[in-house]
Amino acid sequence: MNNNADIQAKIQEGFPKMKTQEDLLDLLNDVKRFLDGNPDQFRPLTMKSLNYFKNFKASGNRRYKTFSIKKKSGKLRTINAPCAGLKVFQTCLNYILQSFYQPNANACGFVPGRSIADGAKKHVGKNFVLNIDLKDFFDTIDLHRVKAIFALPPFNLNDNKENSNSLPYVLANLCCHPKEVTRFDKDGNPYQCVRNVTPQGAPTSPIITNLICRQLDRRLLGLAKRFRVSYSRYADDISFSSNNKSIFEEGSAFRVELKRIVEEDQKFRINEEKTRVQSRGYRQEVTGLVVNSKVNVTKRYVKQIRMWLYLWEHYGYEKATTCFHRDYSVSKGHAKHGTNLENVLEGKLNYMKMIVGVDNAAYMKLAERLEKLEKELEPGVNVSAILDVWEKDGIDKAMEVYEKVIENNKK
Repeated sequence: MNNNADIQAKIQEGFPKMKTQEDLLDLLNDVKRFLDGNPDQFRPLTMKSLNYFKNFKASGNRRYKTFSIKKKSGKLRTINAPCAGLKVFQTCLNYILQSFYQPNANACGFVPGRSIADGAKKHVGKNFVLNIDLKDFFDTIDLHRVKAIFALPPFNLNDNKENSNSLPYVLANLCCHPKEVTRFDKDGNPYQCVRNVTPQGAPTSPIITNLICRQLDRRLLGLAKRFRVSYSRYADDISFSSNNKSIFEEGSAFRVELKRIVEEDQKFRINEEKTRVQSRGYRQEVTGLVVNSKVNVTKRYVKQIRMWLYLWEHYGYEKATTCFHRDYSVSKGHAKHGTNLENVLEGKLNYMKMIVGVDNAAYMKLAERLEKLEKELEPGVNVSAILDVWEKDGIDKAMEVYEKVIENNKK
């Protein structure tokens, strides 16, 4: 495939016509060849690897690496990152699924061309904002729900329920993985069990959740229109806003119907601990953004950037980095190898720019301070690596490493 239009046309024509795993593998390789962009180094996906990764019993625990990160609440979120081989399959499949997905106008999460700010804008200036969270969102979506979407429009693949090689079953197995999850009996009592669910961390999981939630979005949009309120969804974060307080009160017709749609009709569960109504006299947030009078980042977000810049300006990069790594690891629960202060600051400022705009005075001032500090850094010096040597082998060894880096840069 030479360009995006060619590969999109082939996907639209070829995917619904697939009959066998060989057809699937051919299309996945067409997508991989396009995404790789270098035909001379192209390495095709094989049927052997497809059979291996679709069979979780054969591949076992080698399919995913599991780790935890901290949520804002302080609780841990489990992330399942696919191994390199499975990730290639999922990345190609994700591209295919994105080619078919027609997002609801109110779905803003994991949608190309839409950002977290787009959903927040729908609720600016309202007297009351209702936020709800879907409990264990990814864990709720199991293999049978995933398999079903491939047998329905727009995919329409033949689902032979007695054939484990039927394409809906193969695709669902590539997208799901066994995990211990919470389920509820007919009386609403929770129990633990193992189910094949969408892993949070797989490239396919976001688009799968959006495909599953198409009907949820339609039902909730209909509810919003009925009560004349605004609605948006960003993954498992759902927000409504109105100028009428009584609509969002506990036990209101709106709240009763909302719970019925989410839990009885769509088989998700509302996290009652995170359900909250925010009035105009207090800070109103939607997906972590302030929406009282305009879409903005929180004051805490800006204060954190200012603190790290202040430490860098007054105590130097090395000491600021030491403080940064300590605080970053505490807040995130982990720090990826190579994570450094200037990259995180650049990322935070880019996010702020997306939300408030490039002409925002607060953003411009912070960006100027960072740019000035970055120019003062010795080019090519990996300060994080030097600090690692310092902690393990002492300052003398760290100075030797530093001097070698500077000498190599001069050559």
